[in-house]
Amino acid sequence: MRVFVLLFNAGTDNEGIHTIRLVGSDGREHNIVMMFESAEDAERYAMLLEAQDFHVPTVEELLAEEIEEFCATANYEAKLIPVGFVPQSEEERIFLSPPATNTEKTDWSEDDDDRAASAPEEDETMVSSELDDIRRRLEGLF
Repeated sequence: MRVFVLLFNAGTDNEGIHTIRLVGSDGREHNIVMMFESAEDAERYAMLLEAQDFHVPTVEELLAEEIEEFCATANYEAKLIPVGFVPQSEEERIFLSPPATNTEKTDWSEDDDDRAASAPEEDETMVSSELDDIRRRLEGLF
């Protein structure tokens, strides 16, 4: 069976899969990988993550068996989100809409986060120098 999952940095050495961390009734944390039956549902969830200023995932179609095998080796749980999914509990509402808070530090982008943290300064400097150049050109026209 084909399912749709949310991946970060898809196709790179630093690829990661979106998981939801829930604390079970036993007090232990569980990492859950959502497998969507519908591409539209997966894309909607990805857009909700983006709206929360989280890293933007890509929707990838994979075999459910591959995801389940990955989950078994990584000690994660796979959760199939069928078309027309209706939550049966308060806890299951998280499969329709992401939680209000996100993990601060991701396992899959540790090095990328360091580069991204310094990138805005470089971008601001570049933008500032470009603006100065444009300003000089415009002043030269007068």
